[in-house]
Amino acid sequence: MNNNKLYEEITNKIIEKLENGVIAWRRPYSDANYPVNWNTGKMYRGINMMLLDGGEYATFKQISKAGGKIKKGEKAHTVVFWKMLDIEDEESGEEKKVPMLRTYKVFEINTQVEGLESKREVVEYDNEPIDQAKSIVNEYFSRNNSPKFTRKIGVPCYIPSEDRVCMPKINDFINSEEYYSTFFHEMVHSTGHNDRLKREAVNKKISFGNNDYSKEELVAEIGASMLSAEARIDTVTIDNSASYIDNWLQQLRNDKTLIVKAAQKAQKATDYILNREFDK
Repeated sequence: MNNNKLYEEITNKIIEKLENGVIAWRRPYSDANYPVNWNTGKMYRGINMMLLDGGEYATFKQISKAGGKIKKGEKAHTVVFWKMLDIEDEESGEEKKVPMLRTYKVFEINTQVEGLESKREVVEYDNEPIDQAKSIVNEYFSRNNSPKFTRKIGVPCYIPSEDRVCMPKINDFINSEEYYSTFFHEMVHSTGHNDRLKREAVNKKISFGNNDYSKEELVAEIGASMLSAEARIDTVTIDNSASYIDNWLQQLRNDKTLIVKAAQKAQKATDYILNREFDK
């Protein structure tokens, strides 16, 4: 596979995750949700953190050698790495090192493979529900027009095509406050569905380089901060929220009205979740 096709494949994979509501670089939760090499236990780095969901991965050769078997119909995941090659400089004739992008295919041990056991020691945090935050979540999902909810290991997300919020367990997060803050973030996304507040960025197909999705992320995080304040957990989560929001603002500095528009949409989303009247 040449580099152009490889870059295209990686880019498409990231776009697919964005389309499914997954922000792969935002993970305020336990190591069990990060991708690691099954053989060594080492965490994948760089862009592989964005390409792989949480889990333990191994190559076909490693799986076969260990006595495992890939489940029928399972598709491999692509992992990339840079390999330094020694080549001769055409002008000087001296040897120099040049980085070359390489790929290999891996499978997730726990979900795609039979006959092998996890080597990972799962660490769970001793977190307890926060009554006021839990009440906000339960009230929202108890309505007739609420999105679907699935308890799922891996990256928290809202999937617009299924109108579904997916969240790991509370014990997978570094603390209870981050669990609810992340939950609120995905709930705010869900308010943009066509059956609710009809925010365009939630309902249309994302295109690479389009700022609409970035703006929607900003809305979701501001809304999560507002809901965290309602639940009285904002003093714990505000630093992470500010850092996250600033990450998106760096890409959108030219739009001086962005923060005002995003805050307005976030307030409407918050009012919707809290079942309050708002100015349509």
